[in-house]
Amino acid sequence: MTAWQDVESAEPEFARRVRALFEAHRHKTIATVRADGAPRISGIEASFEDGELVFGSMANARKGADLRRDPRFALHSATVDPIEGAEAQWPGEAKIAGRAVPAAAAGEQAEGDRFRADVTEVVHTHLDPEATVLVVEWWTPQDGLRRAERA
Repeated sequence: MTAWQDVESAEPEFARRVRALFEAHRHKTIATVRADGAPRISGIEASFEDGELVFGSMANARKGADLRRDPRFALHSATVDPIEGAEAQWPGEAKIAGRAVPAAAAGEQAEGDRFRADVTEVVHTHLDPEATVLVVEWWTPQDGLRRAERA
């Protein structure tokens, strides 16, 4: 099990940038796997609590059923367009993939599902300081932080 705090311990600056992108907007997008194997995209709220990335699903929601059946997910931060003429200031976008682990709500009876993330990959896509190259940085528990640039 790789918790969010493990990412923060391994790569604090990278984790700070990714977390800032997720916390910049309330709504995120999650991809789950339907019973027939097709992808499902849903809106979701997620938060960082006590070193964990947590998210939930309302009672009887399809995304909760998807995650109970097949825990694989991909979570995407809100996407904002770069401002024309100020592209170098674009913070980019972030993604976290992993497996959803059922979690009890802290001190309350939950109506719905609550999950914590077993993180398998974290990605930050952004531009270089000159806004001339797309930079993709990704971290996995097995290989650590890697980087690729695309002109």
